[in-house]
Parts: sequence; C-alpha cells; structure tokens
Amino acid sequence: MMLFVVSVLSLCVGTGNTEPLLDRHLDNNWQFWKSWHNKNYHEKEEIWRRMVWEKNFKKIDLHNFEYSLGRHTYRLGMNHFGDMTNEEFRQMMNGYKHSLNRKSKGSLFIEPNMLEVPRQVDWRNKGYVTRVKDQEQCGSCWAFSTTGALEGQHFRKTGKLVSLSEQNLMDCSWPEGNHGCDGGHMDQGFQYVKDNNGIDSEASYPYLAKDGQSCHYDPQFNAANDTGYVDIPSGKEQALMKAVAAIGPVAVAIDAGHESFQFYHSGIYYEKECSTEELDHGVLVVGFGYEGDEDGKKYWIVKNSWSEKWGNKGYIYMTKDQNNHCGIATSASYPLM
Repeated sequence: MMLFVVSVLSLCVGTGNTEPLLDRHLDNNWQFWKSWHNKNYHEKEEIWRRMVWEKNFKKIDLHNFEYSLGRHTYRLGMNHFGDMTNEEFRQMMNGYKHSLNRKSKGSLFIEPNMLEVPRQVDWRNKGYVTRVKDQEQCGSCWAFSTTGALEGQHFRKTGKLVSLSEQNLMDCSWPEGNHGCDGGHMDQGFQYVKDNNGIDSEASYPYLAKDGQSCHYDPQFNAANDTGYVDIPSGKEQALMKAVAAIGPVAVAIDAGHESFQFYHSGIYYEKECSTEELDHGVLVVGFGYEGDEDGKKYWIVKNSWSEKWGNKGYIYMTKDQNNHCGIATSASYPLM
C-alpha cells in the first residue's frame, strides 16, 4: 500500500516541475487509503484529516528511507491510525493506568531454580494464544492484556483455548478500580475474576468497544477462573524471561505513546525516547527470540490489540535486554489457576 515519495521524485528529475506529480501521488494514496479503511468525512473535517495524514505519510516515508540506509532496526507503515495526530492516538488507544503507589494484592514471582531457559520461545506455536483482537477506538487495552494472560493459563491448565470476554471486564470490574474505555490495570482485571469466581466467554459476552452499561455476567457461561495473580519483580527482564519460558504468556505494560509505535510495521522496535516508567498501554508477551546468530539482536514477541491491520499482523517485536526498553518488565504479571 505504501508508495515512496522518494521514488516519485526521482521520476521527475529534469522536468523542472515536480509539484503536480507529487500532488497526484499523494492524492492517489489518500483516496486509496480512505477506501481501504472505509473513511468518510464531512468536507471541513476532510481538509484537516488530509493534512494530518499527509504529515504522517511523509514521516513514515522518511523513516523508511533512513531504514534502507541502516539507521533504524524497524520499518514503519501507513495504517488505520494515519489520520490521527499522536496526541489523539495516545488519548484514544492507550488506556493503561500506571500507578507507582498502587498496592498490589498479588504474589511475588519466585524464579524457578532448575529452569534451563531456552534461547527462544513462542507460545503461539503451542496453542496458548487466541487470534489478534481489535479494541477499536476505546482505551480498553488493559482488558485485552488481561484476557490474553487468562486465555494462556486456562489453556495450560485444561488444554482448551477459549477466547474470553473483554466486555465482561469492562462492564463489571469497576469496583476493583478499572474504568472501561477510560483505562484500567491488568492486576485489577485478575482480581475481579477472582472476586467474581469467573469470567464469561467472548462468544457469550461479545465486545462492544464502549462502556457505561450494566454488568451482564452470567455464571452459566463462566469460561475461566483464577485464584489470584503473580507480579514479576519490577524492571527485571531476566525474571520476565523466566516467567514467560516457564508459565506462558505474560501481561505487561509499555510506553507506546510514540509516533514510531503508532506506525510500527516490522523489524525489531527500538525507540530512543521510550520511558521505563511512563507506561500507557497494556499488551501481552507471548515469547522471545533473536535475529541472526546467538549473539544477535534479541527481541520480545508482543501481541497487541489493534487488529491485524497494525504492525506485523497485529504483533510487534520489541528490543530485549536493553535496560528494560519501553518499560516492558516494569509492570508484568500473570494469573494463578
């Protein structure tokens, strides 16, 4: 879908008039992008959205040109967030509520003594991970991270992979401190499941991408339960690696507020401006690996909840073992079953 402005300009060298061809190039891409993502605007709004989209388009193009020169380890790509400013994107999509003063009710992870950690792990290949889901325009990432960890542990216990209900968490876990589309915390999601003695399946309690409705939990559709949760020691990537290797997918929070994350497409993500403390997005670590030889670039395999249209079919490969990059090990946990 992505056409490079640089390639178009090269066709215009010597003509003395690149502007008309450049305009047509952007017009064609804009019309294609709107059609592909079913975007419709009022006339005045379209002028503004086109300006935002064009600015993002050019930034992506420049980044990928620099990538071709070896200046980056990952590529960007235009996606369904193309008409959003980064501020709009952060406010709408990143709903994890991080609190340094929050008192956890979870157990502390104790590293297994005899565990020999493999060089790479991918729980997708073992049946632990459901399809990539879409939180849509709602800050419910925390709920998807919660269900992802629950789904993995339920499979580990029963051998059955069941998609669990994010809407159940959004509607019913307010007493534990969550706030639907306005954000929440995975541990509080695990606590709700324990307090409630279960969570319904996705099929029985489908996702609506909105809150404000009453809780419709129905015990007859109870699909999983937990007895509490375990917190990984904050900032310890080695502990997170051992937990992922021994237990399965782990819920984590990250700093995902950058334009580079908004338009991530492929490769190993490294953002020099990433914070280890200012976390705003809940995701799921489903494994880890490396690129090249054994001493090559290491990465975490991270499942997002922005549909397969984002990133690498809904996933991002994030830099591993580089000072807790983007805070991936700052607030990590998984449920007990």
